[in-house]
Amino acid sequence: MTAREAALPFHDVRGRGFSRRSPLTDGWEWIDNRVVAPAARVLPLADCAGLRLADAITAVGDWPPADRAALDGYAVAAADTLGAGSYNPVPLTAAVAVSVGDALPPGCDAVIPYEAAQAVGPFIEAIDAVAPGSGVERRAAWAAGGSPLLPAGRRLRPADLGLLASGGHHSVPVLPAPRVRILLAGGAKAGAPEQLGAMLAALVGRDGGVVGAVGNLPANLDALAEAYVLPGADLILSAGRTGTGPDDVAPPALARAGSLDLHGIAMRPGGSAGLGRAGGTPVLLLPGEPMAALAAYELLAGRAVRRAAGLPADLPHATVQAVTARKLVSEIGCLDLHRVRMDEEGRLEPVASPGWPGLAAAARADGFVLIGADSEGVPDGAPITMYSFTKYRFA
Repeated sequence: MTAREAALPFHDVRGRGFSRRSPLTDGWEWIDNRVVAPAARVLPLADCAGLRLADAITAVGDWPPADRAALDGYAVAAADTLGAGSYNPVPLTAAVAVSVGDALPPGCDAVIPYEAAQAVGPFIEAIDAVAPGSGVERRAAWAAGGSPLLPAGRRLRPADLGLLASGGHHSVPVLPAPRVRILLAGGAKAGAPEQLGAMLAALVGRDGGVVGAVGNLPANLDALAEAYVLPGADLILSAGRTGTGPDDVAPPALARAGSLDLHGIAMRPGGSAGLGRAGGTPVLLLPGEPMAALAAYELLAGRAVRRAAGLPADLPHATVQAVTARKLVSEIGCLDLHRVRMDEEGRLEPVASPGWPGLAAAARADGFVLIGADSEGVPDGAPITMYSFTKYRFA
């Protein structure tokens, strides 16, 4: 360590180890106090897919604006079809051919499908009776003018955009997706850069962010510090070089670029994660080992991305209530993330211990369970909550 590095304003754990680690709740509090959704912007509908509505949207007018055909056929007065049947065709003197979406002509209150009518020369005959309103989409069936269309906070889906367009909206106020820069430091040590880059980009997208760039940087303090202060990102995720080895330069680089506010979180895996700021931008340091990076993202960095996107900050995973198939061992003073799978009897069994590296076990798992820092583990047959790796509370 150089004299210059030794003078940096942070507790350097390189070659010393962590004297203590902060509770995960401290990391959550740090994020909640510093990460907010960007100001709303009014954007064209074409640019709004996947974004959050900043305000509730109401219908400009009735939709549909008039009674209209809900199927292809003939618009008729239902009373004119009374008694019609295959053995008793009834002539229709006022039948008008319509297609789906056509407004009903005056005097018509039903649409008889082509299959229930027949052409006899220039005349149309009903061979089945229809009731008033049959085959008709009533005026304001979907929305009356001034009524709610979509609530604030809604993450816009393609069908929502169609609904908004049909309701007379061409642009809406949305929360822009946060711009997230991913930096992979020094080969990310045990994690191949391509593993981490692909995984983290997918997780950021799931949580409502947009990855502006994935950069590969050497394990060089100066290079990392310069990368942290580059403008153009709302959040920075830096993966790799966060531990206690002599080449773990990400924490001192962040301290030089701005501030290293927390380093070392009491969780397994992912305990070398950290948080700080550079040029006013929140920076989250993730371990370079892929499973540790995944855990640190799910439990820490993902919260920052979701808050910046206007999504609920809590874990997005759908939960399943189950019981353990065998004991899950934990460590007092450290929150443990156990990868688990569900057996044929609906019980959960671990596929790897929290300290076991690599993503292979996560790929075999159905989800994960969390064991609090005050627990030594969960006994066989105990109830527990699993967070699903494949199902989420929002899409």
